[in-house]
Amino acid sequence: MEGEMEKPRILVVDDEERIRDACKMVLEDEGYVVETADNGTLGMQMIEAEHYDVVLLDLMMPVISGLDVLPRLTEQHPDTAVIVITGYATVEHSIEAMKKGAFDFIPKPFSPDQLRAVVAKSIKYTRALQDISDSRSRLRAMVNRLLDGVMTTDADKKIVLANPAFLDLIGFTGNQVQGKTVEEVIDNEEILQIIGEALAMPVDAIAGSYKEISLISGEKDTTRVVGANCAPFRSRTGQIQGMTIVLHDITAVKEMDRMKSDFVSMVSHEIRSPMNSLLAQIKVILDGLAGDVTEKQRQILERASGKVNNLVNLVSELLDLAKIEAGIVGGQQEEIQLRELLQDQIDFHRPAAEQKDIRLQLEIEEEIPAIEADKQSMEEVMTNLITNAIKYSPAKSEVIVTAGKEGEFASIKVRDTGYGIPEEDLAEIFTRFYRVKDKNTREIHGTGLGLAIVKSIVDAHQGSIGVESKLNQGTTFTVLLPPKGNA
Repeated sequence: MEGEMEKPRILVVDDEERIRDACKMVLEDEGYVVETADNGTLGMQMIEAEHYDVVLLDLMMPVISGLDVLPRLTEQHPDTAVIVITGYATVEHSIEAMKKGAFDFIPKPFSPDQLRAVVAKSIKYTRALQDISDSRSRLRAMVNRLLDGVMTTDADKKIVLANPAFLDLIGFTGNQVQGKTVEEVIDNEEILQIIGEALAMPVDAIAGSYKEISLISGEKDTTRVVGANCAPFRSRTGQIQGMTIVLHDITAVKEMDRMKSDFVSMVSHEIRSPMNSLLAQIKVILDGLAGDVTEKQRQILERASGKVNNLVNLVSELLDLAKIEAGIVGGQQEEIQLRELLQDQIDFHRPAAEQKDIRLQLEIEEEIPAIEADKQSMEEVMTNLITNAIKYSPAKSEVIVTAGKEGEFASIKVRDTGYGIPEEDLAEIFTRFYRVKDKNTREIHGTGLGLAIVKSIVDAHQGSIGVESKLNQGTTFTVLLPPKGNA
């Protein structure tokens, strides 16, 4: 019985007994399960009671014609393939049947081979439809069980699918959303904005858009932070057919980051004060204000002072990171002329470069756009990059700072001819506390936070930073910042 149920089921509806019997005999020999009806009324009753993979339907029957049965059949069973049988194989009848949903037609009289061929083709069609239906069902079940919110629309912003997690995140409590426009379901302007941007993307655009959005829950008046990823999907010709948006709840991550930053800030404040006091007391001893100091004692105290000073620098950089993560960086923006800022930085760091016998120079193109940024943060970026270039370069080398325009962005490059960075370390140098250690850098002190701070500041100003390096040939850091008015 189980094998029998898996066989394709076929219904033959024809008022001619010899046609019904012939079709039944030929198709049963092919392994199909075949049933027959001698009129349209009985055929409709059987179709309403059971599902058939294929229906062979005579167009010209008394009482209810095949053309009358066809639309009701395709409406109730859209995945059933209908093959119309007609003794009047005119173009008009064929066209009318196809318009009403017929898969194919076969004219009387037809041979067994013709019947086998058209039924085999229709079975392949119904199996393909079934596979599509099963795939859609599995996909819908999977999407509905995702913890992330997922919604898709067509090109007219009408919702095709929205899983329960999405509706919960946006606070929607209505009924069916399929077929409604996004404006009818979503009242968050930021979500509507990125949906509109996705559907308006040019043909050559590849990436979607990402934005962190705060959503307020009406019931508990709580705020949830979600990361919204939105991207269009296209036809083979590149035309936008709709878009997909995914909402990922990052409230817990944001809260943990805030608690971590608060903890780092608190600990750093509590540690920095006693360490500064310790440094001051060591200096009093080194200056001889507390009595004579032997040469051996002086060496020990100077090493201790250096270690404590490294800790003070570490604490200061941790505080800088805490400020960046708290969103304080970039809060007080102003127009900055890079020519003036970079010249001040070169003048400030030149004594340190000359002390190591390193040539430090500035090259500025004639056309360099002004930027809108937090001046103190930009000075910190340049201080870190120039200090690193001097620190990781040997005597008789050079450090060159250049500024210009790259595309629409202001470009700043800090290039040295120093030790360089191994290729395997390049992907990690912006990671916190990561330091390159080899025979050239083993004795150079640092916290491993400088470049992490630089990247965080540049990111906060909607810019980017990249690095190129070759061992024993030098390193180039490139900072790109949006010009004033585009930030």
